[in-house]
Amino acid sequence: MIVYQASKKDFMKHVTNDEISILIDREYKSKIGKSREKEFQAWDNSMLYMFKALNTKEIPDECGVAIEYKIPGTSMRVDFILTGLDEYDKENIIIVELKQWTHLEEVKEENDIVLTYLNNSKIPKTHPSYQAWTYANLIEDYNDAVETKLIKLHPCAYLHNYIKKKENDPLLSEIYNNSLNLAPAYTRGDALKLREFICRYVKKSDQGKGIYFIEGGKIRPSKSLQDALKVMIDGNEEFIMIEDQKVAFESIMRTVRDCIKNEKKKTIIVEGGPGTGKSVLAINLLVKICNRNLNCQYVTKNAAPRNVYCEKLKGNYTQKYINNLFKGSGVYTDTSQNEIDVLIIDEAHRLNAKSGMFKNLGENQIKEIINTAKVSIFFVDNNQRVTMDDIGSIEEIEKHARALEVKTRKLKLTSQFRCNGSDGYVSWLDDVLEIAETGNFDGFEFDFDFRVFDDPSEMKKAIEEKNEVNNKSRLVAGYCYEWATKKKENYNKYDIEFPEYDFKMKWNLSNSPTWAIDKESVNECGCIHTCQGLEFDYVGVIIGQDLRFENGKLITDLFKRAKTDKSLNGVKKLYKEDKEKALKISDELIKNTYRILMTRGLKGCYIWCEDKSLSNYFKERLNSFMRQIVVKEIEGEYMYLLRE
Repeated sequence: MIVYQASKKDFMKHVTNDEISILIDREYKSKIGKSREKEFQAWDNSMLYMFKALNTKEIPDECGVAIEYKIPGTSMRVDFILTGLDEYDKENIIIVELKQWTHLEEVKEENDIVLTYLNNSKIPKTHPSYQAWTYANLIEDYNDAVETKLIKLHPCAYLHNYIKKKENDPLLSEIYNNSLNLAPAYTRGDALKLREFICRYVKKSDQGKGIYFIEGGKIRPSKSLQDALKVMIDGNEEFIMIEDQKVAFESIMRTVRDCIKNEKKKTIIVEGGPGTGKSVLAINLLVKICNRNLNCQYVTKNAAPRNVYCEKLKGNYTQKYINNLFKGSGVYTDTSQNEIDVLIIDEAHRLNAKSGMFKNLGENQIKEIINTAKVSIFFVDNNQRVTMDDIGSIEEIEKHARALEVKTRKLKLTSQFRCNGSDGYVSWLDDVLEIAETGNFDGFEFDFDFRVFDDPSEMKKAIEEKNEVNNKSRLVAGYCYEWATKKKENYNKYDIEFPEYDFKMKWNLSNSPTWAIDKESVNECGCIHTCQGLEFDYVGVIIGQDLRFENGKLITDLFKRAKTDKSLNGVKKLYKEDKEKALKISDELIKNTYRILMTRGLKGCYIWCEDKSLSNYFKERLNSFMRQIVVKEIEGEYMYLLRE
């Protein structure tokens, strides 16, 4: 999605008329949402400098210009793009990462990280050249036209407020040579050098075709972690880490090196919402730390992701090696202090106090993990707690670290890599489910396919059609339906039935532990326990009677959960003792469950609600947004487009 696009001639006219930032802002509001004042000021300032660089007849007037291009599948936006032809009539695209920075410092101990000043504080950021290069890589990964049309991408960074030092400038330090060679960095006074860089690749007009290829090129299937796992374990960088992912990775690796070298203990807490790349970062850390000949294990309480990962690696590594990499959270009850170098705990919010089938082993999983590892790394989202037994909050981890006299540090991931990179969709969902008030109360970026169905059978058919492409679409449901088929005598029956819609399905729970990747899994319905921590292209969600809309209010109902559901164990007992507290806890757990289910899709989420008022509520919340757009099917994909 491109916010602003024009010919070079029109761009220059808009800058000359002092209307460029107004035009960008207008398009931004219609396509993404309200901009911040700092963004408006940045457009006003940066486009003047781009005007200077492009102000030559050597760059043809009919070359294409694009500003604020959102890279598919991510929340990343490219600041400035110029397209044109070289001397051989080959399409070339210039990618410019624009920075308002005036100062920065080098960070020698972390690859491609610099310190810059924001709000009077030093903030670690990726080097601008590294950032520009990763954006080019992302476009090459996602846009099929780049490869099929043999389009060449040329990234660079332009820090137009930054004044270079005459000697030993940190921006151009030799430690950043690799990134600088891939994407040169220009600073204040370098407008002519930037122009020279552009003219090297753009000599003729392309009549805006490059913009068409970028905006209209077929989007390649998104890479999923479970599919890329083997390649990553082999040591290949399948997912190039960008921005806050890269900053967190380098910071954690530095901490691991320091702690192992100096025999110190440390606990790191990485906070991030759905789709912010927690699991990708965790697996990257696992690979890099193991490659340093350190004892490192990947830990989850939920067995579903471990089962999928182990299945993906089967046949390529010995079972002993696989079993030593991936562990459940309850295996550290009898380990000794500092027995393992590094423990990486994914989905740490799902940790329990006691371990074992009967919850009778150990004292506390958080305490035992911190005690066992020299460095413990917890990946947490406080809004993904879904059972009474889930205790892995940020506050609890900090409390146990203090008790063990282990220093903690916190990092945060914000960039969105799921839901088609739509930060707005996740924020909108939080607002709709009343988990948090957000600025996205009236919609979200329109390149995420969200639909409300009136018939569950129609939703099932839509998911089946999506699944035919690559077996990456699934149906899931809130746990409101009894697990009847668990008993052998009921094998030929169904668990989830809506006779008026001719709909019937079985829970997947009695089937393979690798339901998320099995070929016939689209015929069985998943639940929170089999999909948390995993991702699909499209997800269809059945919302049961535990979430309804009555008398103008969103309500949750713990008594509509199935008796076979263990998620709310303890809440009903608490209800008898403290009704208000029990309702507050169950409300949080039920809303968290649907938030997780509705954020499993990389490209889209379809929902059907048992409660018709709830269905109407979702539709109404979309109304103001949907009036601005139309839904069109383009090459088998449903796309949201602005109305003319």
